[in-house]
Amino acid sequence: MATPPRVTFLIAGVQKGGTTALFDYLQDYPDLALPGTKELHFFDDEGQDWTCPDYDVYHAAFPEVAGRPCGEATPIYTYWPNSLERIQAYNPAMKLIVVLRDPVQRAWSHWRMEYARGVETRPFAWCIREGRQRLFEADPWGHHREFSYVERGFYGEQMERLLGLFARDQVLVLRSDELRADPAPALAGVRDFLGLPPAPPPPSREVHVGREMDYPSDLTAADIDHLRRIYAHDAERLKALTGVCFT
Repeated sequence: MATPPRVTFLIAGVQKGGTTALFDYLQDYPDLALPGTKELHFFDDEGQDWTCPDYDVYHAAFPEVAGRPCGEATPIYTYWPNSLERIQAYNPAMKLIVVLRDPVQRAWSHWRMEYARGVETRPFAWCIREGRQRLFEADPWGHHREFSYVERGFYGEQMERLLGLFARDQVLVLRSDELRADPAPALAGVRDFLGLPPAPPPPSREVHVGREMDYPSDLTAADIDHLRRIYAHDAERLKALTGVCFT
């Protein structure tokens, strides 16, 4: 590699899991080097020539590091094909933070976001059933940036792939509900993971709250049961790999 890796850690997942809140909190720490904006979308950029990627363009988004841990937050990285492999090629010593949320609630929140943006026009119940077929018309096949409500929730599969590329001590798994309820322990864990000394936590706050509007769907018991069945096997895999369990 012509340019040595500057970025040493990533908040790599998951979308609608609390990554915006975590990134916002970490911006309060002066001993971290973060870009001015969240989600640089470098390692999922299919327009990049991955036989000879331009890391200088990536590095230009960051301040001078001066020995500080340098990182960014793009939560599609754990889901998007080849992103983790590209990260490993860039920096095999990369530290990765993954914030997990109950996959059913994550899917519901994701749908609400896309509907509010005007990207989605179909009801939630259809999207998590018949609507999954849309991903097989996408490029790359089987993946979609907007309509992947169900697929992004297969955390066990994603963590298995991640841990096949990075050592377990390079990966920190957080739960979004714990981060939201009491951010101080989670932030202390992140600082320790990044090799930083203890520091007072930033004030607790709400970040990136979903838009309030009239939605054409509710999250029904039938929808919840449907998704729990879909995720059942993957949930066992996640628990075996990380100890994290959502019920």
